[in-house]
Amino acid sequence: MSASSTLESVKAYYGKVLSSNKDLQTSACCTAEAMPPHLRELLKDVHEEVQDKFYGCGSPIPSELEGRTVLDLGSGSGRDCYLLSRLVGARGRVIGVDMTAEQLEVARRHVGWHTAKYGYATPNVEFKQGYIEDLEGAGVASSSIDVVVSNCVVNLSPDKRRVFSEVLRVLKPGGELIFSDVFADRRLADAHRKDPVLLGECLGGALYMEDFRRTLLELGCRDYRVVSSSPLALGNADIERKVGNVTFTSRTIRAFKLDLEDRCEDYGQVAWYQGTIPEAPHGFVLDDHHHFKTGQPHLVCSNTAAMLADTRYARHFKVLGDTSTHYGLFDCTPEDQAAPSSGACC
Repeated sequence: MSASSTLESVKAYYGKVLSSNKDLQTSACCTAEAMPPHLRELLKDVHEEVQDKFYGCGSPIPSELEGRTVLDLGSGSGRDCYLLSRLVGARGRVIGVDMTAEQLEVARRHVGWHTAKYGYATPNVEFKQGYIEDLEGAGVASSSIDVVVSNCVVNLSPDKRRVFSEVLRVLKPGGELIFSDVFADRRLADAHRKDPVLLGECLGGALYMEDFRRTLLELGCRDYRVVSSSPLALGNADIERKVGNVTFTSRTIRAFKLDLEDRCEDYGQVAWYQGTIPEAPHGFVLDDHHHFKTGQPHLVCSNTAAMLADTRYARHFKVLGDTSTHYGLFDCTPEDQAAPSSGACC
């Protein structure tokens, strides 16, 4: 299936086949990953139609967003954009990019409703029709975005390398990509990748983890972190027969636009979380094996030190040490795992 055919198939599925998330045939595009309590509270103020037509597989909305510019790739009906609208505040800006006219119509219809609900004088959300492979064509300038988020959309793209290339172009230095998506434990067969239902259900285009790692490495992003991961139970016997022994997983991943090393290196650095993020007074989770308890010192590799000290999280951490003396590789493996399973420090 050509790239244009894939995009048209996905447009048709989300614009015409599905009328709400209740029409999905599997749980892949709408998994029940627990939303943090502070976001669940904000969700109460998001319009019912926006929620009803939302499709996602995680909760890729990070902390420390006040006054920031955030880009949502494949924003759909706008649910995450409206959550982000509250988090960035009146001084911040949220841009949603989506290619499906029907989804954009829903999102745009409720801009005024949410602006009034949140008490803003003017809207801080804008929805653009375009392709996540061509953010320049959608009018997103280079080095203009603080945070890029995406919720179960990258798998739908026929050119994932270009998506990640565009993300790194539009992010400011030190900016963050955080996205939730469906991953597969192997490269999928052509029949899977061409099946319009599997594509629309976020399975046919699922990323193979090793290809994802290689793509980021080729683009100069040498370290990424898995924030959370959970197996997908498809709940559809016909589709389970189609995919056979392929195992699918929903993962939330973050990466930063930083000059990092491709391995975890030890320079004797130490980091303390100050407990100053309102929704995280007792600890901060960087990834699935870096949970910084408030006030407790943690030995960190140089990549982790940079993620904390050279990004918007810097004011919430105290990081001591530099890279003048090298002590070899840093053991960044979780105690209950025999070997790393993903990015350089994972």
